[in-house]
Amino acid sequence: MQNIYRIGQIVPSSNTTMETEIPAMLTARQSIRPERFTFHSSRMRMKKVVKEELAAMDAESDRCAVELSDARVDVLGYACLVAIMAMGLGYHRQSEARLRGRTQENDTNIPVVTSAGALVEGLKVMNAKKIAVVAPYMKPLTELVVNYIREEGFEVMDWRALEIPDNLDVARHDPENLPAIVQTLDLSEVDVIVLSACVQMPSLPVIAKVEAMTGKPVVTAAVATTYCMLKALGLEAVAPGAGALLSGAY
Repeated sequence: MQNIYRIGQIVPSSNTTMETEIPAMLTARQSIRPERFTFHSSRMRMKKVVKEELAAMDAESDRCAVELSDARVDVLGYACLVAIMAMGLGYHRQSEARLRGRTQENDTNIPVVTSAGALVEGLKVMNAKKIAVVAPYMKPLTELVVNYIREEGFEVMDWRALEIPDNLDVARHDPENLPAIVQTLDLSEVDVIVLSACVQMPSLPVIAKVEAMTGKPVVTAAVATTYCMLKALGLEAVAPGAGALLSGAY
């Protein structure tokens, strides 16, 4: 009998990418490994990527964790990096512990991965020291994200804010634009590129292209989330076409 794992995602109501890219990676994994996955979501209201809406949205995450624990999912992913980082330095640890507590109150004990915490963990696994970051947010929120990452022990050598305020427009950003954006970054001292510090900005189709173009490993928030979900399930963290972190090298 095949092992089937239920993947739960806590998703901003306007997010359309997390439920595309994570299933794409795990479906691709099914071509090389025996495990199978199903996907289940609960949504938090959010339309504009501004601090006030992000805070209100985060308050709904407890309800989402309870709803998904009703389905007895095997892992929970919180699919909004900036919402976590906007709540204060190191907040991903508090969020993960609290949401797991909500599942325990519902007679389950489901591991919780936040995309913010996953990006930090993924960079540590890749032994990153100096990184470059591309983010779709307005500059103040991007600076907040950069500072959060710096406080976790990484040097952000260069970064780009694409300044897209509407979350639906973030999802509409053409990933084929990303290689040219990366070429504007100073990568001379960088050892890892964060191609998308946002689970809403599509990037999966061009990860391999940017790695080939720069000769540097590339990670995204969605890739890191997939890596940490697989680890939480006790599975080998591999998926074809998703860049260095899911290559099996780590």
